[in-house]
Amino acid sequence: DVQLQASGGGLVQAGGSLRLSCAASGFIFDDYTIGWFRQAPGKGREAASCISNADGTTYYADSVRGRSTISSDNAKNTVYLQVNNLKPEDTAVYYCAADVLLHRFLQQGPDYWGQGTLVTVSS
Repeated sequence: DVQLQASGGGLVQAGGSLRLSCAASGFIFDDYTIGWFRQAPGKGREAASCISNADGTTYYADSVRGRSTISSDNAKNTVYLQVNNLKPEDTAVYYCAADVLLHRFLQQGPDYWGQGTLVTVSS
């Protein structure tokens, strides 16, 4: 069974940092695009960032670009999202997701979803 285990959320002050982790199992990690969607209170879900383990291509939403880094540890089958200079508008549930195709991950929605982890940024 495909499993995506997200962790690393919590309460952080504005200006702080956190690192989200997504541990994957049940599929060939190196073949997949893995990343994060987020959903803020009262808003729709948006793709925040993802990485293609097949070729290393990365994507960042405008809202996190420049202060976020996504990385992949193939030995641990885990993807990390480091977010710095957190803002109150980063408050959201962050969902780990995976798809074999990067364009489908971003345009149609990933095939696989993990549970969300809540990030709350206080001002």
